[in-house]
Amino acid sequence: MPLALLVPGGTGQLGRELAGLAGPDLAVTAPGSAELDLTETTSVVAAVAAFADAARAAGSTPVVVNAAAYTAVDKAESDQARAYAVNADGPRVLAAVCSSRNLPLIHVSTDYVFPGDATAPYAEDAPTGPKSVYGATKLAGERAVLSSGARAWVVRTAWVYGAHGANFVKTMARLESQRDSLSVVDDQLGSPTWTYDLAVGLVELARKVTSDSPPAAHVLHAAGGGEVTWCGFARGVFEELGADPGRVSACTTADYPTPAARPAYSVLSGKAWADAGLTPLRPWREALAAAFAADRAAYLPSA
Repeated sequence: MPLALLVPGGTGQLGRELAGLAGPDLAVTAPGSAELDLTETTSVVAAVAAFADAARAAGSTPVVVNAAAYTAVDKAESDQARAYAVNADGPRVLAAVCSSRNLPLIHVSTDYVFPGDATAPYAEDAPTGPKSVYGATKLAGERAVLSSGARAWVVRTAWVYGAHGANFVKTMARLESQRDSLSVVDDQLGSPTWTYDLAVGLVELARKVTSDSPPAAHVLHAAGGGEVTWCGFARGVFEELGADPGRVSACTTADYPTPAARPAYSVLSGKAWADAGLTPLRPWREALAAAFAADRAAYLPSA
């Protein structure tokens, strides 16, 4: 049966990637926050109801994939009310509406819910302990969704980049064109995730949750394979640009203080994802090369 997705946060990095996957058996409605603000309860109720009715009338199976989030990690430290409204209260309302309409919900979350002090990939059931307001708001959103009574799955991801919006890869490409050399943090370890791979994985999950064998685990991790530091990631970007990766030197987190603490270790175990029969996301370096091959111009600085 054809699938229909409602994607709040549809104008963000991930939302736009999901919209780009639309085809004959996949309809995607991807409103941005101006069209669907998760902090406006009345609007959420109306939008979800209209989406569900239209999808079912068209003979499609409706699923909500929440890609909306307050992602300004440093700004959240001083803008806590707004961060909680978007990342915690919004998902709570969305999940309640999905429950009332009997709609599956896939909620996208983050590695920042963990403290970052591990030395092996975080299992899906590992103890959480966010070190930032952003991480705390996302954890509150996870808990609201999972306790809502909705048929809901939380998908944590990490270090997301893509052709749309601002991200680390685009920043490194811009700096490569502006500076002879630059220093990048080399004591934070994670798994870069291309939005295209994540979007494909979420669609696969959406089909899975509407099948006769939905994942038994309701918290899943989907991130690029392998691990690297930000410095190593930056050097990978330089390689894709045809630039000398030796122009990127290592520095420490202490050398580059930020308002919000970053996890020192953000690698996520994908065991539950694989156990559910879902396709693991490709290794981060392979994905980075594929991202540049697919749309190199998207990552280059504007003329």
